[in-house]
Amino acid sequence: MTRTDDDRLDLLGHVLLPVANEDDAAATAAALEPYDPERVTALHVVEKGEGVPDKTPVEQSEELAAESYAAVREVFPNADEHTAYARDVAAAILDAADEVGASAIVYRSRGGNRVMQFLSGDLSVKLVTKATVPVVALPREGSDE
Repeated sequence: MTRTDDDRLDLLGHVLLPVANEDDAAATAAALEPYDPERVTALHVVEKGEGVPDKTPVEQSEELAAESYAAVREVFPNADEHTAYARDVAAAILDAADEVGASAIVYRSRGGNRVMQFLSGDLSVKLVTKATVPVVALPREGSDE
């Protein structure tokens, strides 16, 4: 399929912004701000155990999500919010992108050494290899990664 200028996808028309906690949300929103997206939906994934105990109580996770959304709204006052409940964070992000009709998933790498990336399944690799929309990695200020 060949796209013309008239029917091109607006990459930053509606971005899905996964956030882990309040500090991450503030830093990620600040990193996104210069790119001036038209619409932002902040996403927080509450990790569910599926047969094993949850990492944190649901109420505590929902409070963490609310704090994260408030931090995003400091930069993007009209940001929407979307909370997902899942064991597989990458799959939850990909599903949420479809559910909200995002034009792109925009995130800030949380870093970590190679061992940590291996043990966590490297979320970045899962996102960029399985997404049905573009995945944009924001630069980390002051990082030489």
